Amino acid sequence: MKVERKKEIKDTLCGCNDCSNGDTYFERLQQIGKALKFDQKLNSLSTFFNALGNKERLTILTALKNKERCVCELEAILDKSQPSISHHLRELEKVGLIRGWKKGKYTYYTLLKKEFEMYLANFNQEFSFE
Repeated sequence: MKVERKKEIKDTLCGCNDCSNGDTYFERLQQIGKALKFDQKLNSLSTFFNALGNKERLTILTALKNKERCVCELEAILDKSQPSISHHLRELEKVGLIRGWKKGKYTYYTLLKKEFEMYLANFNQEFSFE
């Protein structure tokens, strides 16, 4: 952050909040920001939501919700090419939401429901307003 902007923020902090020292309050806020930046649970949730932030990946997860499927089935469902489907499957595997395995010459995928539910539980825990 530029020095000028930091000074502007410090000067206005006590105006929007009841504080006696803008410098001290600014430093406290900076510490909160640093702690949040390195919070493992938030980083994990960010990775999860980045994986979900794509319509094709959401479609794949929905297609796998009740049935394991091979890549050719997913190609037909999404009306996309095999390389495009494979890219999305890799992204979902990296996050740990799906698992693939070979069955003969075909690769099948399944939704890892417990992992998916764990991410949702972590989100609910992190953002519960009790």
